[in-house]
Amino acid sequence: MNTQQLESFVQVAENLNFARAAEVLNITQSAVSRQINSLEDELGTKLFHRSTRTVALTPAGISFLDDAKEILKRLQIAAHKIQNHSQSNIQIISIGCSNEANLITLSKTLSQCRLQMPELHPFVRVIPYRSILNLFIHGEIDILFGFKDDIPVRDGVIYRELTEIPICCVVPVGHPYTQKNEVNEKELLSENIIICNSYEIPSKAADIQNRLANKFLPDSAYYCENLQVMLSLVKAGYGFAILPDKASIDSELAFIPLSGYEPISYGTFHKNTSKNSLIKKFISIVHSKNTD
Repeated sequence: MNTQQLESFVQVAENLNFARAAEVLNITQSAVSRQINSLEDELGTKLFHRSTRTVALTPAGISFLDDAKEILKRLQIAAHKIQNHSQSNIQIISIGCSNEANLITLSKTLSQCRLQMPELHPFVRVIPYRSILNLFIHGEIDILFGFKDDIPVRDGVIYRELTEIPICCVVPVGHPYTQKNEVNEKELLSENIIICNSYEIPSKAADIQNRLANKFLPDSAYYCENLQVMLSLVKAGYGFAILPDKASIDSELAFIPLSGYEPISYGTFHKNTSKNSLIKKFISIVHSKNTD
């Protein structure tokens, strides 16, 4: 994924016209089409419904538009900072998270980094997993926080575990399950289930929810394509969700461990080819803080 792809996508999405997007970007219409096609190939989904006369966003395209704008905005801010401080001692590290809940842990680490690494300017991005993964692979994110099983094994990528996180059943606060230390699959079959088809859901949690979905009648399953929609449906009492513990900091939600499943490994990823010494120092502080 690169900025040319994102800029082409945003312009087509806002104008719903390839020719107009090409005019704004000052490139050919065929170049815009190539950028959109390559982006769709990387994401593994169609972003637009196209015909000879009309262009319309697909549900995936609608969901991705805000993320694409946010990525471009953050990149512009980062470039502006680098240009303004090129003669200073400031060093920027780009840090990627796929979930706002990660920021609680990250803030504790950053407080230590501020004292030990005053020259560091952290540039933190909270972007859905599939988008942030592509940025990390292409070197636009220095350090990525994520689940071990969700990151492709590649030469030169170092993973260090921070913790193991249990898979949980998520219900509204006040639900009878909140009185339990754990729940099992058999108990869940008497409830309704919320299924989220989104890359925001870690792969192991997605595998469990999809397997469970086959055991529910159609009128007992609700489907969505966004994590926040999923959590809203849970809070509204439509059913339970399957997610890693503390996937949300919402005080109206309760996370009860699901018995019979191993916890999933969560940690940091970085490339060992990086020449930035601050990255290694940051990683050291992250993991030393986690063991305190």
